Amino acid sequence: MAREAKKVGQGNVYLFIKRLIDIVISIVALILMVPIFIIMFIVYRFGTNKGPLFYKQERVGKCGKKFKIYKFRSMVVGADAKLKANKKLYDLYLKNSYKLPSELDPRITKLGRFLRKSSIDELPQFINIFKGEMTLIGPRPIIEEELKEYGEDVDKFLSVTPGAMGYWQASGRSNIEYPERCQYELYYVDHASFLFDLKILFKNIVSIFRGEGAY
Repeated sequence: MAREAKKVGQGNVYLFIKRLIDIVISIVALILMVPIFIIMFIVYRFGTNKGPLFYKQERVGKCGKKFKIYKFRSMVVGADAKLKANKKLYDLYLKNSYKLPSELDPRITKLGRFLRKSSIDELPQFINIFKGEMTLIGPRPIIEEELKEYGEDVDKFLSVTPGAMGYWQASGRSNIEYPERCQYELYYVDHASFLFDLKILFKNIVSIFRGEGAY
């Protein structure tokens, strides 16, 4: 049954229409977000949070191709280096499924906490969607270190384009850790379809407004 779902869900027609929808939605979204980009650009020009507008991190995409994911910067400049320099903090980061609770993370700025809680920091990913590195609905893109969590199923996970909103994210986001997270993401790979995508989109929108699992 899972194989059947995969054949239907990942068919050429489905993928073509999905890519077309991604292009249209990303163009419209980026145009509408111009005022937000301008405001954020001005905010990041002054004060203690002065620095780049975007936080760009290398993620692993379809077929293992690496790309830079775009987010509004919610951390201090040089956050990744600061994390790795603190062994105790980095060990906690690894044990906690490659993330840190907001209240324990010294890298996150006051503005950054709001951006994360409201998911505004994720908006620049429409750039990745327009470029084809990501899709609107799909498994969340991960860093190379996380690939080992998928074990023998890593090729299966990398067989689809990563998404801005996924089944794991819709089901609990940061409240669901590895290895359970893998089950959600791989389930999507086997059952991808227009109907499933709509369900995930709706659940993600509800979660964003409720602020569930975001930190």
